Amino acid sequence: MSDATARAPQAAAHPPKHETFDLRGQTNTDPKGFVRPVDEYRVEAWGLYMARPADHERFHYLESWLLPDLGLRASVFHFTPGNEQDQDHYVDIGVFEDHGGRWTSEDHYLDLVVRTGMGTEVLDVDELFDAVAAGFLTAHAAETAVSRAFAAVDGIAAHGHDLTAWLAARGMPIAFRD
Repeated sequence: MSDATARAPQAAAHPPKHETFDLRGQTNTDPKGFVRPVDEYRVEAWGLYMARPADHERFHYLESWLLPDLGLRASVFHFTPGNEQDQDHYVDIGVFEDHGGRWTSEDHYLDLVVRTGMGTEVLDVDELFDAVAAGFLTAHAAETAVSRAFAAVDGIAAHGHDLTAWLAARGMPIAFRD
C-alpha cells in the first residue's frame, strides 16, 4: 500500500484563514467573517494581547497573544464543561501584522499543542502540504512556517515545555487570565 493510499481522507485544501483585530472598534473578525466584541486589547513592544468571550460550543472564552517577530499566535481556550482538552496553550503559526491599530493574521496551517512540563506536539502538517500543492501557499511561505514551528518547539522544549518561560527568556513576558 502506498503512502498516498494509506493516508486518511482529508478535507479539501483550503486557503489560509484570515482574521482582523480592530483595536479602535474593540472587535475581532474571525475567519468566517463574524465580528465579535473584545473585552481587552493590550499592545506591547513584542505583540498584541486579546481577550474576548466566545459563543462556541466547546469554549466560552479566548485569550491570544499575537507575536509577529516569531510568527506565532499563542492562545488559551477556556473550555465549557465536558469539552476540556489536554493542552495548556494552542499555538498557530502564521503572519501577524499591525496596520496602525488594525492587526491582521494569516494562518499558515501548522499548530502546536503545548502541555506544560510534558511536551509540545506539531499538528496539521498535512494541511500545510495540501495548501502548497493546491497553490494556496508558496513553497517559501511553507518553509518559513516549518522553520517557525520547529524553532518554537525547540525553544519551548529547552524551557521544560513551558511556553511562557521560553517567551519570557526572549524578552516577551506574556500572561493569561486564571
